[in-house]
Amino acid sequence: MRLADNLLITGPPGIGKSTLIRRVCDALGDRPIAGFSTREICRNGERLGFELVGLEGQTAILSHVDVQSPFRVGKYGVDIGAFENFLKTIRFIEPGIELIVIDEIGKMECFSALFREMTQSALTSDKKVVATVAHRGGGFIAEVKERWDVHLQTLTWENRDHILTDIISQLV
Repeated sequence: MRLADNLLITGPPGIGKSTLIRRVCDALGDRPIAGFSTREICRNGERLGFELVGLEGQTAILSHVDVQSPFRVGKYGVDIGAFENFLKTIRFIEPGIELIVIDEIGKMECFSALFREMTQSALTSDKKVVATVAHRGGGFIAEVKERWDVHLQTLTWENRDHILTDIISQLV
């Protein structure tokens, strides 16, 4: 039986989902991939926010303690305008793209209607998708996890050092 084309990776915060996504992209080398990853913004060991990094090198701030916004997750203000401008640079559905990478389908990202629409389009497209998804969450997060066409894989402390090979085999 063939696994679903949409692979979702979940796990608790800090387990290494974003690191795994970057390792997947590195391992796939020159295959045509579109999407983005996230990375923490830290100063003196303190996490201040999150930055988006497109696979073509573009960057934007997703959230930060200094962002004033009605959209908040904990101490972070989410910059929906910057996020949506960043998303418009991502070539998810462009011809020739074989794999779409989304890091992450989480509470901050789901504030954006454009993000939800782009994610739905990616998941229903004929392209393979690998995405991280929040471990917990209702609404869109739960809907995505319950789709019939996704394979949900949980990243744990026990499997995180050898899961890359399994994921690559599912994507090629």
